[in-house]
Amino acid sequence: MGLRANPTYRQRRFGAEVRRLRERAGLTVSEAADVMGMRQSHVSNVEAGRTSLAPARLRELAQTASGTRSTYVEALIDLGQRSGKGWWSLYRNSVRAPLLDFAELEAGAESIACYEPMFVPGLLQTRAYATAVHRSGYVEVPRSAEAAAVEFRMERQRVLSGEGAPKLHAVVHEAALRASFGGRALMRDQLLRLIDACHLPNVTLQVLPFDGPVPFGAPFTVLTPPVRELSTAVVPHVENSLYLGEVEAVQRYEHTFAKLAEAALPSEARCAKDTVKLIERLLYPLL
Repeated sequence: MGLRANPTYRQRRFGAEVRRLRERAGLTVSEAADVMGMRQSHVSNVEAGRTSLAPARLRELAQTASGTRSTYVEALIDLGQRSGKGWWSLYRNSVRAPLLDFAELEAGAESIACYEPMFVPGLLQTRAYATAVHRSGYVEVPRSAEAAAVEFRMERQRVLSGEGAPKLHAVVHEAALRASFGGRALMRDQLLRLIDACHLPNVTLQVLPFDGPVPFGAPFTVLTPPVRELSTAVVPHVENSLYLGEVEAVQRYEHTFAKLAEAALPSEARCAKDTVKLIERLLYPLL
């Protein structure tokens, strides 16, 4: 099997976890190669995400790192063995690779926590709103690829329905709900969509009001799979989104999200009651 020229985030993350496992065991690349019975160059390529690693060899490496949970090792094996194919594969020629990586992370998540200071979260956007955002200039998409980008965003929303759907907890700044993309009718339908979302059993929506604390400036998402050690924090950027897999980095964003959720309008049961009242107040002039 040849080396991957452009490994996906999942493949790079697998390699990074193998490196962390080796470092936890206190092994050099050469020593790890001896433990697993392979060449040093192979270990280096695995850690760079350029090639795979057989499950048996990964287990051999894990045995040298004391305190490594078996559930983590098995989840890591699964991460390395996945084909990476899913509905997002159909968009490989029309959507940028980081977005494909993000969709794959959503598909494997048990919970998703996102903060949006400027826009409605992508998983809760209407088609018209998503189209308006892409045309606003904030998202760098050629007009020829716009339809595919919007369709891709709509497909992403399917992750919230069906068996095994993740829990979504979204904190949105009030500014995002007051922005007018495409006119009154468009924002009316979008606000109605958010009210409907509040009634979904796996969605918690909170609004951070203008009179609340100064919000964290950048949007971000924390995607948590069944094994928390493999969580990822994603910070979107116009040029290239930042994908963070280090435990300490993810924990910092989890802590930040917890503070934002605490500062946002309070939630009751599964739905943020005060959030709904605010949305209804913003909706009334648009009816």
